[in-house]
Amino acid sequence: MASEQNQSADYYYEDVNLNGTHDYSQYEVICIKEEVRRFARVFLPAFFAVAFVLGTAGNSVVVAIYAYYKKQRTKTDVYILNLAVADLLLLFTLPFWAVNAIHGWVLGTVMCKVASALYTLNFVSGMQFLACISVDRYRAVTRAPGRSGAGTPCWVICACVWAAAILLSIPQLVFYTVNNARCLPVFPHHLGTAMKASIEMLEICLGFLLPFLVIGVCSSITARTLARMPDVKRARPLGVLLTVVVAFVVTQLPYNVVKFCQAIDTIYGLVTDCGLSQRLDVAMQVTESLALSHSCLNPVLYVFLGASFKNYVMKVAKKYGSWRRQRQDVEEIPFDSEGPTEPTSSFTI
Repeated sequence: MASEQNQSADYYYEDVNLNGTHDYSQYEVICIKEEVRRFARVFLPAFFAVAFVLGTAGNSVVVAIYAYYKKQRTKTDVYILNLAVADLLLLFTLPFWAVNAIHGWVLGTVMCKVASALYTLNFVSGMQFLACISVDRYRAVTRAPGRSGAGTPCWVICACVWAAAILLSIPQLVFYTVNNARCLPVFPHHLGTAMKASIEMLEICLGFLLPFLVIGVCSSITARTLARMPDVKRARPLGVLLTVVVAFVVTQLPYNVVKFCQAIDTIYGLVTDCGLSQRLDVAMQVTESLALSHSCLNPVLYVFLGASFKNYVMKVAKKYGSWRRQRQDVEEIPFDSEGPTEPTSSFTI
């Protein structure tokens, strides 16, 4: 999580404080890492600012179109709407972490807990909604003609995704606190190492491995089905599918590899060299930032690559343009809707 990015300048090494708790932020155990902190103060705020602006703009358009204009929604549309909401809530925490990287945590313990929990909740739920989209597209492509697409209601699936993400964010609400102007986890002494490693492994499993397996299996079967179609019909869907899978792997795999190494080091204390520890800290900051960039890519990958959604955006823009002209000319101009209604799914493969 972003708090881990900021903590990584101090890294996670076990130290027992006076309260009998494990504080995983004591950089003095290996060496003082002023260079890593200087890198974090420059890199993280700059990246968070760009991600916040681009991601908020793209996901806000998605939410506005689906919530206020597009009334007929398929399962995929509902998952994309929930994905955009999760991305927005995740992006809204970035200004807090940007300030934290520069000045330390200045917003108090309650906001430390809330911001950490929101970050984990929306990061994990976003990955799971990506898996839901892959499953629904797989079912749509491989479903036999005339066969009903009925199944588990999408609201039930969405509720389960949010519930799982909320459960995974509970440790942030319980264990995160402010210590020496840093928002970080402090665990009871008898639970310290095991608890931290377990939480990290659970985040890797639910936030990456499970979605990765689902997306990989569904995408491979979907690709084989599309490959049997005529060249004209399969070219664009295969390109979109490949882009989605590659973007997921490129943005998420490096971060989870580093996170796994961090979890192993938490258990066994393998990193004892200062230089290696510093490189691991920087790797955590860079790879997690790369993983965050997926929140900015999602509107492009899952919405604007869909022809019907682009048509819908143009239709809304045209309506808005006509309304502006009406206001300027102070006269009523009838608006004729364009042609036949477009498909209800915005992500068509």
